[in-house]
Amino acid sequence: MSKVEFTKTLTANDTGESGSHQAGLHIPKGESELLAFLPELNIGIKNPDKLLDCADDRGNNWTFRFVYYNSKLHDENGTRDEYRITRVMRYFSTEGAHAGDRFSISRDQNSGRYRVRILKNDILQGISDIQKIKLKGWSRVY
Repeated sequence: MSKVEFTKTLTANDTGESGSHQAGLHIPKGESELLAFLPELNIGIKNPDKLLDCADDRGNNWTFRFVYYNSKLHDENGTRDEYRITRVMRYFSTEGAHAGDRFSISRDQNSGRYRVRILKNDILQGISDIQKIKLKGWSRVY
């Protein structure tokens, strides 16, 4: 079985620590490999979405929403043109996620079920600088 995994270093906006009301994890349109990993969305309709059936390391089930906010393409005065994973705040709260921690989402290529986990920043601090790769945003884990 081959597993595909992506991680994102969480920001204060992602975790709610900044006080913003941001709606979920942003996925840049240039992240084509990550977008191909997630369910296909019909961009011909306004704000298409799919639910992501996820499980964490403790076996808890979570349902996140993968959405393409695309009012810019469908409304005369629309401004939004972005992909997001939403409905994650309760999960982040349960896991005690903070800015600097990493969110991981993976899936066995033969399964439709996603696995999620939070990699705590204090655990990552124990990894030697030689093993650390500092990346901004999303990254594919090989």
